[in-house]
Amino acid sequence: MIVDFQHHFTPRELIKDDPGDRLVLNYDASGAPSYTVHSLLYDLDEHVRMMDVAGIDAAWLTSAAGMCADLDSSRLVNDKAKKAERDYPGRFIGAAHAHPLGGVPAFRELNRCRHELGFQGVVVTSEFDGKWIDAPEIEPFWNEVCKLGLFVFVHPALKLNHAQQFDAYDTARGVGREFSLIMAAIRLINSGVFDRHPELTVHMAHLSGGIAGMLARVRSFQDKVFWGTAGNKRHGAKGEKDVDHYIAHNLVFDTAGFAGGIGAVKAGLSEIPASRIVFATDYPQEIRKREIVRDFVRDIRALGADGERILSGNVGLLLKESVTS
Repeated sequence: MIVDFQHHFTPRELIKDDPGDRLVLNYDASGAPSYTVHSLLYDLDEHVRMMDVAGIDAAWLTSAAGMCADLDSSRLVNDKAKKAERDYPGRFIGAAHAHPLGGVPAFRELNRCRHELGFQGVVVTSEFDGKWIDAPEIEPFWNEVCKLGLFVFVHPALKLNHAQQFDAYDTARGVGREFSLIMAAIRLINSGVFDRHPELTVHMAHLSGGIAGMLARVRSFQDKVFWGTAGNKRHGAKGEKDVDHYIAHNLVFDTAGFAGGIGAVKAGLSEIPASRIVFATDYPQEIRKREIVRDFVRDIRALGADGERILSGNVGLLLKESVTS
């Protein structure tokens, strides 16, 4: 069973104006390009047609409109994701959306998603509301998701906390969000989130920002004595185990984020075991054509045993319960 673990939609109710055949680009408060809106986001019939062409059995639905959003938006997105499950049996799998800092109301929504809607994972962004993902204020969220048995999907930040250096050339989206994912993985490890919650599974988008190319350097800087930061409360902090332990036990990486480029997947495999990578496309944002997704599936399959594991063998890392009923 092939599941697309990064597949987006936006309920029509949350799109202010009908985009028709247009592509509408939204900018954030700093003037940086933020999010593109188009009709494919809510045309789930076309999503299914694409999946049929590409050979994808099911897609895990997340929505930017509900990521670290207000309670009303999150709840609407969750209800619409459940409706998609019902309208297209076996083709879509809903994700929970609830703000990590939303307090008791957000946690009630998480409980509803888990126990009433049957969702198995929740989506957050790599940074939000001026907070980094290792902020102490987020600890109640980690407690709650572990209590509920939910995995956490870390999507790239839709708005960076500090984007001054990405002031041109669409670099906030192009590379800034990827740096944010790399930082999120390092923060989760070195802040002790996984040591406090060893049962926690975190699914990192975009091969964690292409972290494979930086892993040797990340490992090196874990030697706090060598680099002189041992004893420094902030910079000398690190996980109780080495980085690769958390890769093998807590982190799962997906193949989205590189426009269907197989080179990025091959690069990822140079450092990340195939056993910790799941298939994802970022449709219909980064990829919007059926043929590109089809060719991406073909190229991953051509990797042989590793490719088959990525396409279908690792679904159980995230989805512990049947999704075919």
